Amino acid sequence: MIILIGGSSHVGKTLIAQKLLERTHFPYISLDHLKMGYIRSGRTNLTVEDDYKMRYFLWPFVAEMIKTAIENDQNMIVEGCYIPGEWKLAFSPEYLSKIYCTFITMDEEYLRANFDKVVGKASVIEKRLCDDPDLERLIMCSKEFKADCEKYDIPNLEITAGTTYDADAFADRIIKAAGL
Repeated sequence: MIILIGGSSHVGKTLIAQKLLERTHFPYISLDHLKMGYIRSGRTNLTVEDDYKMRYFLWPFVAEMIKTAIENDQNMIVEGCYIPGEWKLAFSPEYLSKIYCTFITMDEEYLRANFDKVVGKASVIEKRLCDDPDLERLIMCSKEFKADCEKYDIPNLEITAGTTYDADAFADRIIKAAGL
């Protein structure tokens, strides 16, 4: 089984992937690490600021990694903001039957009320160097990912003002939805 966790920056994708690893023992890859490998090795001229272009640069490689894992009967969690809404187009039905994808978003009201908390938890799993999140950008990105969920029929774990952020509960919901 392959579990894809997409969505905006700073919504807790890496933390939830870590919780899933602890429960399922599936390894996970953070697409931020793959991105930095390409940038630092000079294999791309894209920068850390080129999120949209990076998504479509990385995705063909990521899709082939996923296919290889499926062909080898391996489980894997892939998390990052570089999973495009139209991710299904990279796979035939045989592959799709072994992939579960969800996006995580935060609504505007939640972000405005909890921005300091969101920023405070930014490095809970990995150190974020030079990270200076912009509230308006996070709101815009979450709205774009939510629109992708609606357009491409992707389950959305939306964190709203009436929701308590609980990575353990989100991991449990993903496990159940993926049929594990």
